[in-house]
Amino acid sequence: MHAVSAPYLAATLGLVLSSAAIATAQSSADIIAPVRGQVTDAAAATPLPGAVVRWLGTTEAATTNATGQFSLARPARAEASRLIINALGYRADTVAVAATGTPYVRVDLQPGTELGEVKVEGRAVAYSALTPTNTQVITSRDLTKSACCNLAESFETNAAVEVSTTDAVSGAKQIQLLGLDGAYSLLTVDNLPALRGLATPYRLGYLSGTWIESIDIIKGMGSVVNGYESIAGQVNIRLKEPDKAERLLFNAYANDLGKFDLNLNLATPLSKKVSTALLLHSDHLGRRVDRNNDGFMDLPLATQYNLFNKWKYQSGKGLVSEVGLGALRETREGGQLAFRPENADAYQRDYGFTTRTSRYTGYAKTSYTWPGRPYQSLGLLLSGTSHDFNSDYSYGRVLTPTSTQRTLRQYDGTQRTGLATLLFQSVLGTTAHTYRLGLSYLHDDYREFFSQGVAYATDTPEERYAREHRNRLENVPGAFAEYTYQNSRNLTLVGGLRLDRHNLYGWQLTPRLNVKYDATKNTVLRLAAGTGFRVANPIAENSGALLSSREFLIAPNLRPEKAWNVGGSFTQYFTVASRPATFVADYYHTEFQNQIVADMYSSPNLLLIGNLAPGARSFSRSFQTEVQVEPVKGLTAKAAYKYLDVQTTYGGELLPRPLTVPHRVFFNVGYATAFDKWRADLTVQLYGRRPLAYNPSEPGHQHGTDEMQLPYAPRFALLNTQVTRAFKRFEVYAGIENLTNFRQPNPIDGAAAPFSPAFDAAMVWGPTFGRLTYAGLRFRLE
Repeated sequence: MHAVSAPYLAATLGLVLSSAAIATAQSSADIIAPVRGQVTDAAAATPLPGAVVRWLGTTEAATTNATGQFSLARPARAEASRLIINALGYRADTVAVAATGTPYVRVDLQPGTELGEVKVEGRAVAYSALTPTNTQVITSRDLTKSACCNLAESFETNAAVEVSTTDAVSGAKQIQLLGLDGAYSLLTVDNLPALRGLATPYRLGYLSGTWIESIDIIKGMGSVVNGYESIAGQVNIRLKEPDKAERLLFNAYANDLGKFDLNLNLATPLSKKVSTALLLHSDHLGRRVDRNNDGFMDLPLATQYNLFNKWKYQSGKGLVSEVGLGALRETREGGQLAFRPENADAYQRDYGFTTRTSRYTGYAKTSYTWPGRPYQSLGLLLSGTSHDFNSDYSYGRVLTPTSTQRTLRQYDGTQRTGLATLLFQSVLGTTAHTYRLGLSYLHDDYREFFSQGVAYATDTPEERYAREHRNRLENVPGAFAEYTYQNSRNLTLVGGLRLDRHNLYGWQLTPRLNVKYDATKNTVLRLAAGTGFRVANPIAENSGALLSSREFLIAPNLRPEKAWNVGGSFTQYFTVASRPATFVADYYHTEFQNQIVADMYSSPNLLLIGNLAPGARSFSRSFQTEVQVEPVKGLTAKAAYKYLDVQTTYGGELLPRPLTVPHRVFFNVGYATAFDKWRADLTVQLYGRRPLAYNPSEPGHQHGTDEMQLPYAPRFALLNTQVTRAFKRFEVYAGIENLTNFRQPNPIDGAAAPFSPAFDAAMVWGPTFGRLTYAGLRFRLE
């Protein structure tokens, strides 16, 4: 008798089709009598070749032949008594098998119709043994280990991604992957590029944690299907599905800074074919807090209203369609405690900043799968974004080394983006050889106004207009092809190539390759190589420096950024006390052919932005090793070490990137009682010394003189903990971030004289407001 069917899976990586929950290690046990059987198409009542049959909890697998037959050796372990059956375009199924004898099983798979990927939930192993890319999954369970009020806080229990604060005033955060800023990682929502361009400074706050089902972190080169912009990797956020999410989820959160969040998720089927989900979020911080007594608010006053509505249609005859619409409004106000933007000459009297953002998004995904050909499908993906913001900053324009002029720095922008992708997928002969072909079109319309209150005597009106208005229109048609080979035993190869015609920068060729080789049943080797290409947005991507006395000097004729990324990983599955464990080590090297370099070294009063100079270098080397174990039931632990070597040529001298941590140690331990009634988690992060850019208020390096060494921030540790108590339909949680109350001394250089040349709020390397306590509750109706 069949067990309950798992959510159906449709391949985006050929036959890489299986739940990551089966990626746990199998101990080397004796093999007993095999299990034989046949897999058929339930709708057509015909044999199904190319289906993958695996033992639950192991990596032992077999593939059905042309008549749908299979034979699979069985380990002696008594718990290995259930088979997982997957096939391209079909819903996966689970079958119980007799523990003795040589049973024969017949499995009828139901056709599936959705273009999707592997869904990982619950206590699934974070590192899948099946995907050709080095992919780590943050599951829905992981997301409850911390407050996870927004996307930025979703990475707190993960070692692969760093989340850093850009400055000590605005509250903006960014991610780092492989030592590179978040702009070099492709951020996708439900596998569609999103939250890019001018949204970069605050984008981690634009997705509520309660909306997220899981997060896939892909290091190195991903698929060419998702575009050419990925250089360091990809972060894909999977939002709650209308047909699978809980009917109601309410979450409330509050902390001792006075911030509170309210979230409400509603999902319901409207018929057998149509379902919808409404995701609502609001957060507010209205209290002026200055714990370090420097006269500046530790966090800006902020209010956000955010909603997203998803609709899903499944015809049952091969057609699936999904539509999503979102809207966001956000305001922020920060600076000195006395700053009030409504006052006359507010930005000249006291230091402050304000920003107002309006954002609207929409997408439509439609796929059709041929009847009787579950491996063949056609998909159309459409998305659009309208992003508008206005921001004002107090600014002390440096006139001489001893005098400044108080003025207003303005940065406003609009972005209109449209993306269309047509995707066809099929096989070459058998399902061991699959391919995807597609066409894409990207439309990006950027309009930026950036004024620093500077009018040069030699300026003509045309020159000043050109300096203050940065408009860019990109139209990029492209085509791509991707081939996947899987021999069902130990080798998966994915090769892709895309060619794009950029209206501003001409033809761009993007090759990518991912290889996975199973050296043994429990040992997986991966290799990734390829190129990435992107057009930078230099002001948005260096927004932290707007909160400083530095004047932006942007070189003309900026070129696109291009880089090669080569790397690989080693994954070993083993057991500790008869329980699964995982060890992973990876190394990636990124070498830029061109990069838009933001030089904070060469001058204390300037931010010099320009192309990588001829003969100069910019690179990132990343090494990480991690081990995950579950020594006893309910107790999980993971530890990781990361080494980063990130260097760029500044003014002819190769120097480490400012604020990049070369050494980081991560440790997380969690315990859950029976039925998850009580859960507790502790995360410890140790940060090594990191280089700082020169500032005249502190003794330090003067670039190019070799008179002094680079100044470095000290080592420090952060401890976070949370406890959760679950009841039948709701759970309450409380936690502490930065348990030891560590703070960066003087996070704002020149805070006492914010209009002076020494003012700089962008050299943030540690916590600015100390210990944070919070509490919340979740209420669910399944």
